[in-house]
Amino acid sequence: MHVLLADDHPMTIEGYCDALRNEPFSTFHPIFTKVYNFEDAYHAVDKNPFELAIIDNSMPGYAEASILSGMDLALFIRQKLPNCKVIIITAHTEVIIVYDLAKKARPDGLIIKNDVTPEKLQFAVMEVLKGNTYQSPLVKNCISEIWKKELMVEDYNRQILFYLSKGFKIKDLEQTIYLTSSAIQKRISRMKKAFDVSDDTSLVKEAIRQGFI
Repeated sequence: MHVLLADDHPMTIEGYCDALRNEPFSTFHPIFTKVYNFEDAYHAVDKNPFELAIIDNSMPGYAEASILSGMDLALFIRQKLPNCKVIIITAHTEVIIVYDLAKKARPDGLIIKNDVTPEKLQFAVMEVLKGNTYQSPLVKNCISEIWKKELMVEDYNRQILFYLSKGFKIKDLEQTIYLTSSAIQKRISRMKKAFDVSDDTSLVKEAIRQGFI
């Protein structure tokens, strides 16, 4: 398997190589191409049939090809090698940057560097090769925070939670906020997922605790 490793810290790349030379990934007989800036990464992608790319989000840019971030490189890889699995690793922990990477680049894997260990890198790689999407714990936390805020911007969602907190039943809400019971249930389900709760009472408590109602 042809693997692109892109990071401007050679020691980091060697660490990734060491981790991926162990089983189970070693059974794919990886052939590593190592690059340390986006210009070399661009030309490597242009010339090689990579099946997996593990790329740092921040490296020296390649303005000539408008490759200035891992997101730009990921989009180029998608265009050039649509079957290549892409994992982006970033040192950024700012919620909006992480969310932007997940939403716009849509990598198969997204990992914050603080989450990287040899075992977790192996696990992430094997997950994406199975066709799954992998997000490290810190990435999930960042995305969850943004998702909550996006959901709670909607007036209907805030109204639903407000009336639930006052003891209204879902059948009552249909007449109060002019949505069908099915639409209300779907909104409640999305909010439960965002707040990581399983019942209406816990949802209301969490929304109140976090200041959304």
